[in-house]
Amino acid sequence: MERLTSPPRLMIVSDLDETMVDHHKDPENLSLLRFNSLWEDAYRHDSLLVFSTGRAQTMYKKLRKEKPLLTPDVIITSVGTEIAYGNSMVLDDNWVEILNNKWDRGIVQEETSKFPELTLQGETEQRPHKLSFNIDKSKVKAVSKELAQRLEKRGVDIKIIFSGGHAFDVLPKGGGKGQALAYLLKKLKTEGKLPVNTLACGDSGNDTELFTIPNVYGVMVSNAQEELLEWYAENAKENPNIIHANERCAGGIIQAIGHFKLGPNLSPRDVSDFLECKADNVNPGHEVVKFFLFYERWRRGEVENCETYTASLKASCHPAGVFVHPSGAEKSLRDTIDELGKYYGDMKGKKFRVWTDQVLATDTTPGTWIVKLDKWEQIGDERKCCTTTVKFTSKEGEGFVWEHVQQIWSEETEIKKDDSNWII
Repeated sequence: MERLTSPPRLMIVSDLDETMVDHHKDPENLSLLRFNSLWEDAYRHDSLLVFSTGRAQTMYKKLRKEKPLLTPDVIITSVGTEIAYGNSMVLDDNWVEILNNKWDRGIVQEETSKFPELTLQGETEQRPHKLSFNIDKSKVKAVSKELAQRLEKRGVDIKIIFSGGHAFDVLPKGGGKGQALAYLLKKLKTEGKLPVNTLACGDSGNDTELFTIPNVYGVMVSNAQEELLEWYAENAKENPNIIHANERCAGGIIQAIGHFKLGPNLSPRDVSDFLECKADNVNPGHEVVKFFLFYERWRRGEVENCETYTASLKASCHPAGVFVHPSGAEKSLRDTIDELGKYYGDMKGKKFRVWTDQVLATDTTPGTWIVKLDKWEQIGDERKCCTTTVKFTSKEGEGFVWEHVQQIWSEETEIKKDDSNWII
């Protein structure tokens, strides 16, 4: 969050499974990719992305390897009991101290073991401030009441979260997704960076608290589960700041951005003509997002009006501009654009996708911009990533000129001798 020197224009706080990620009806991850393009194009440079998930960090990292997730600024895991920041996921120790108040995991473990109705979930879901079980829905109220009373007598204050029709999480009373969001907002306010707008997004019972935080917009995606819809009907149906979207998962998040007028809500992936795909703000990051989307569509054989766009793209490259391939080979930028011609449609009918992550532009000197990003490519089940640096120059009224592009394989990518599929 240090990269922002002023309050974020928008902070999105989103659950992952069946909210940001559609596991059941979107095998190509198109909805998620639409959100990714919108975020990197219009919001990354001045906004904050927060994932708030019931998953523990281990299972979150596993999901990142399976789905084209962006890198969040903040990751809240284990149903709001762990908060971490940045790429290196640095834990918030102050939040840990808050949760320690009137919490004794050993006592909780001892008391929960006395309930045959509770079946312990896998080891990865058991955390310092969270014990997770499965339970029959019909037993939830009775078990919750008796467990809370027993623990109160032993000086332990707890919160019970029921979600997904079966998951029964026992947390410190001060924990949960809502309390974690409230803490984050307070922290940002103290730093003079309280977001102009915040949008909470969820689909299940453990997301309920997100919609109770004051001055926060909320969207329940169309595929929201029964327990969340019941809560909405009883507590928030008349609240104009919370909507039940008619689009699934990430599509519902995009819908909410438009509904509440929080900023641009047209994803570059929803624009078929690249010459019409223009950003409202002057940001060279937009040019990078647009190019790599064109590159994906070009190789999938899906581009319309391609000759006009490639001519425009080639004209925007400096005559002496250079592209440095991750292998270290150098080539003229204009020659690289020309070479794309022979790859048109070579990935047609294949599971080929390209997305950008952490697109950040810096105005280094007047008229010169450096854009840094992670560029991802997926062919079938194989994924590769390279850190990409693009230098642009610009003159008022003349647009951006591509001067230099350099790519380096990221640490997450296993380098193979055959990198022929990686063109740019």
